[in-house]
Amino acid sequence: MDKGATSTTDGPLGSRLESLQSILREILRASKLELEFSIRPVAPGDREPNGPEIAVELSGPDVDVLLEKKGAVLDALEHVALKAARVDEDSFGKIVFDANGFRRLRTDELRAMARIAADRVIEVGDPFEMNPMTPRERRIVHLALRDETRVRTESEGRGPDRRIVIRPASLPR
Repeated sequence: MDKGATSTTDGPLGSRLESLQSILREILRASKLELEFSIRPVAPGDREPNGPEIAVELSGPDVDVLLEKKGAVLDALEHVALKAARVDEDSFGKIVFDANGFRRLRTDELRAMARIAADRVIEVGDPFEMNPMTPRERRIVHLALRDETRVRTESEGRGPDRRIVIRPASLPR
């Protein structure tokens, strides 16, 4: 079930929202999970530079299923729904699926981890390798440290083992 969608975004992204709403209705109906969703624009005051423009908020008695294993089911639902709605992969970052504020909390956690790791790199002078992350999570860390001139971030590895390494800016590449 859905609480209703707001398709106030113009352009190619806005044209995909109706399709996304319909697909989500079908996925949730077929899953037999007791979930509802709402689609809304992210308020300009809440939007970060290069951050999501559209939020898909999921709620209901079965929302915890989406959040198991660090939100793996939420990630999968987001990916499948966006692909099925034919959202251009370059626009995936403009639409974020969330449940119980999980993404917001995870973003805050990643920023804090990035800052602590950067401080360690600055103090000790050795690179710091973070655990593997999703592309969205890696992007959050890169953006969190982009203005820190004493370190640089690099993504290394492939697939699910891709991770960020934070290095002193003075070390050669």
